[in-house]
Amino acid sequence: MSSLEARHYPDALASFSWRALWALVDGDRTRLNLAHECVDRWVARGGPALRLQRADGGRETFTFADLAAWSSRFAHHLADRGVAPGDRVALCLEPSLPFYGALFGVLRRGAVAVPLFTLFGPDALAPRLTDSGARLLVAGPEADAAGLAALGVDVLRVDAGLETRLAREPDRYAPATAADDLAVLQYTSGTTRALPEAVRHTHRSVVTLMVAALYGLGLAPGDRYFCPSSPAWGHGLWHGTISPLALGLPAGAYAGRFDPARLLDGLRAFEVTNLAAAPTVYRMLRDSGRLAPGELPLAKLTYTGEPMDARTWDFCQTVLGCAPCGIYGSTEVGVIIVNYPGFEGYTVRRGTLGKAAPGWEVAIVDEADRPLPPGEVGEIAVRRPAGWFRVKDRGWQDADGYFHHGGRSDDVIISAGWTLSAIEMEAILLRHPDVREAAVVAVPDPLRGQIPFAYVVAGREGEGFVAELQAHVRERLGRHEYPRRVALVAALPRTPAGKVDRHALRERARTGPGA
Repeated sequence: MSSLEARHYPDALASFSWRALWALVDGDRTRLNLAHECVDRWVARGGPALRLQRADGGRETFTFADLAAWSSRFAHHLADRGVAPGDRVALCLEPSLPFYGALFGVLRRGAVAVPLFTLFGPDALAPRLTDSGARLLVAGPEADAAGLAALGVDVLRVDAGLETRLAREPDRYAPATAADDLAVLQYTSGTTRALPEAVRHTHRSVVTLMVAALYGLGLAPGDRYFCPSSPAWGHGLWHGTISPLALGLPAGAYAGRFDPARLLDGLRAFEVTNLAAAPTVYRMLRDSGRLAPGELPLAKLTYTGEPMDARTWDFCQTVLGCAPCGIYGSTEVGVIIVNYPGFEGYTVRRGTLGKAAPGWEVAIVDEADRPLPPGEVGEIAVRRPAGWFRVKDRGWQDADGYFHHGGRSDDVIISAGWTLSAIEMEAILLRHPDVREAAVVAVPDPLRGQIPFAYVVAGREGEGFVAELQAHVRERLGRHEYPRRVALVAALPRTPAGKVDRHALRERARTGPGA
């Protein structure tokens, strides 16, 4: 029985091998390309490759042939512009045929794709463009021309002029990359002590990704899959796009400002059976009041990026019709804990992360990297060739092998499924002429899971000044990345070593006035 065919939990564990995953791709260790794996190999079969729901109510479907032709023409255009294999090409586009066509066109050319969030402002785009060494930025017609010009990088607009130029290019472009050639630079949002970093993904990442696709998302033939997460981030790109396409399944995506009513329109119209989203999306569906129990044909639900509260978990079970299955891992190591959606012989347990994915040894370790027994709290870690790799979360394992989340080990803020960087927000706040000191911490929020809370020492006061500070950050980092609560204080608490006492700030936010 192959890894793809095993749909029973004990059989999946018994039949798994890393070598068997190579049977799921066309390429080998010397010849492998993501555009071929996700697009070209499925063209002859026909059928849809992309199902898009837009915020304006529009809806589009594109075939594998559509995607193959657009991406091939784009690869030729890149060659005409002098973009060589290995060159970095940044993509700042909403989900659309041009976005996916440009993504796979870059990969087809052998260049390196750098996905960037469309809500980023110039102060968030600039360091990523500089760090990646991008020689070209592909942007939509709605992007601010003056802001892009100031970035100092060649900008390619996706507009009618580009479409005319692409129409003159051949609709075939044969990729020629090796498995270990660099394919994607995926930026995380960093931690509170470091600026965003780029995780390097090669073309062979698609092989390891199959663990998440099969056992985390439960993807199987016949699934009508949808993931509303932005493909600028890891979940939307790898789980939402590459996972289904590499298995010959259509990818479903959402474009534009998120609206739960519009998402529901898409779920109904596309008859989605397998949905992957952030817990915030499920909370917004719950609060919309627009769903009757059993109305949607959903059979598999997955979530990642943050824990799911009990009330939303119960909504998924009773109204959406199935238990939501968490997926846990990191951009650096991939998915390591799953809940085997759609597998017989496995029980999803509310409030847990799940169990170790096939092929991974996961444990709770202490400060000396010694595995701890069930019930003891430590750091979640996965064994790698060099030893235990800590995933920067605390947790514990119960006697039945389920892992439980115990909170972040650092001050990264997980808000509505987005990973936000406190240090970036602090840096922008400190650029305001009236701000003397600033510290940003995560505080719980019933809708978003967490929100950024900024404590600011400044020479001004008042609600108008607070709104000004929020706008100051939002305009420079992005509409999603700014402190949603701001407290103006006389001084920041310090540790004996003179560092800002973030624990005290989090406690103040939890128990102080207005908490």
